Amino acid sequence: MRKLNKPLAAAAAAAAVIGLTACTQTTGAAPAAQAVVNAQNQNNILVQSQEEVKVVPDKAEVSFAVSSQAADPKSVQDLNSTDVDKVLSFLKSTGIDEKSIQTSSFGLQPIYDWNNGQKITGYEMRTGIVVSDIPMDQVGTLLSSSIEAGINTIDRISYLSSKYDESYQEALKKAVETSKVKAEAMAAASGKTLGEVTNVQEISSYNENRYTTYNADSATASLEAGAKALAIEPGQISVTAQVTVTYSIK
Repeated sequence: MRKLNKPLAAAAAAAAVIGLTACTQTTGAAPAAQAVVNAQNQNNILVQSQEEVKVVPDKAEVSFAVSSQAADPKSVQDLNSTDVDKVLSFLKSTGIDEKSIQTSSFGLQPIYDWNNGQKITGYEMRTGIVVSDIPMDQVGTLLSSSIEAGINTIDRISYLSSKYDESYQEALKKAVETSKVKAEAMAAASGKTLGEVTNVQEISSYNENRYTTYNADSATASLEAGAKALAIEPGQISVTAQVTVTYSIK
């Protein structure tokens, strides 16, 4: 019988152990809750929990745009500048604070005749304008009045809440309470008793619905009462909190 070289045999045995270990590992997303054992051989249960709280928005942010077309780049720039100045003057005349009005983007591109060999027939310039701090009862009127003032694109309406932090804290509390219910069920199913909390970690991400500069005494838009408002239904904002909690079991 052929004898194996001892160093090669040792390497082969090590590789077999590594291969066996790799085969026992599982892939895929981590479960919502799992039992673990730490380095001190103390039994723990790690639970992940997520809860949601609904809140009615009290402010809005609207992304507008002014698009202009002309035969050459210089002409379209001049025309767009005139159109934007007209819109900005209108927005300021409504009582909206200048700090709440932002020109957010600029774009210039050729206009092609795709049916005639991609021939350039003119140019289009687009300027984005973001208006924030809009009271909810003024949004519909502002939208319709802005169209009359020269806005020809409405990209997005974002609904915000000044009570986001309060609602988020409520969602955090509920998430921790839910984690305990999960952990108790897991401990009981394992024939164990749930102990104390040994670690809590917040894993929620930033929510764009958080409104941080709300001031009830700030000036609001004073649009004409007779202006026809667009129908706006803000509904409710979802405020979500997610945590992981570790409990000891005995």
